[in-house]
Amino acid sequence: MAPEERKSTTCCIVGGGPAGMMLGLLLARAGVDVTVLEKHKDFLRDFRGDTVHPSTLRLLDELGLGAEFARLPARRLEEMRMHIGSAVVTMADFRRMPGRGRHKYIAMVPQWDFLTLLAGTAAAEPAFTLRMSTAVTGLTTASDGRVTGVRYVDENGAPGELAAGLTVACDGRDSVAARAAGLRQNPFQVPMDVWQVRVPAPDPGAAGSGRVFGHFGAGQVAVTMDRGDYYQTSYLIKKGTDAALRRNDVRWLRERLGQLFGWGEEVTAAVGSWDDVKLLDVTMGRLPRWYADGLLCIGDAAHTMSPVGGVGVNLAVQDAVAAARLLAQPLLSRGRAGEDVLARVQKRRTLPTAVTQKSQLAEHEMLLRPALEGTLDGHRLPFPLRLVRRSPLLQGLAAYAGGMGVRPEHAPEFARRRVQG
Repeated sequence: MAPEERKSTTCCIVGGGPAGMMLGLLLARAGVDVTVLEKHKDFLRDFRGDTVHPSTLRLLDELGLGAEFARLPARRLEEMRMHIGSAVVTMADFRRMPGRGRHKYIAMVPQWDFLTLLAGTAAAEPAFTLRMSTAVTGLTTASDGRVTGVRYVDENGAPGELAAGLTVACDGRDSVAARAAGLRQNPFQVPMDVWQVRVPAPDPGAAGSGRVFGHFGAGQVAVTMDRGDYYQTSYLIKKGTDAALRRNDVRWLRERLGQLFGWGEEVTAAVGSWDDVKLLDVTMGRLPRWYADGLLCIGDAAHTMSPVGGVGVNLAVQDAVAAARLLAQPLLSRGRAGEDVLARVQKRRTLPTAVTQKSQLAEHEMLLRPALEGTLDGHRLPFPLRLVRRSPLLQGLAAYAGGMGVRPEHAPEFARRRVQG
């Protein structure tokens, strides 16, 4: 029977993002029959998380994918520098990270290239199936309420069902699978939404290469990432003000970007209309319980992160690694994983998630909210920023905290291949 005609699988993964593709690859290398369902026809979407942190780079080495990943079009970001009024603060310097790890930088790689690499690698495993253009619409359940698989609509609009011993929700912050199981995240308040734009690099050979720049001042916040021939730029606005601000002519935004970054009209003209300005409706939250009988949620489906630090993708990948290590044996031996196993996955990943979210919320209150309200003063920086500004050691430690995080996961032995590159 052809893979697309199959009606059952041991593990159904809902969503082909970083968490879903990584989990699918790892479980397939363990020999678990796994099927990933992705609603889109391809991976090509703008303004997704393109930051690949040192923890993920180390993982790719352990999986034998380091050399292939290194061939992808990438930009190395080594420093996060913030301009707060007239003060300049280096928030993190990855070159000063402690330890002997060779990846002392963040790799900026288009997420579609990263996902294509994972999908292509997983496709070599006989136990792996990827079905694109397949949108999950709900769950199937047994009489006792246990999740037994998913309902979906294929590329032709035809409905179908896929039975599974375990379903893993990796379908993002608006997870269909989590919602169908009655799982709801407890939300955190956030002060901002984000406009995302691209502008051509004013000077590809400028000294800004390999840095993230943030500008805070006069009630404005913007962050730009050097991507080589263009700058990926985020302009923060107060939560819920998108519609009102878009009543301005788009020149209003172009002028502010020019003022903040010193860009001329030849650069800001790339923002030709409001259609070029994409809104990220920022939310944060965490499920009190990441699982139900027969269903596990990981990544954004379990915990929605702030865009601060760009850690969401990497936290999701770490979830996938921990889940694969704990799920492989029961799925191989019994074809399912009991709630006790699913609870162990949540227990393993709760601390890293909670610490990261607490750190992001603290940054919101220390930096972003005061900046948006116009009360952040470069002459009277918050005490933690004054410390980091003066200490290269703290800049390296901050880079390690953001780049490796709490409890970084190593690849399970069953998934490792000879390190390349």
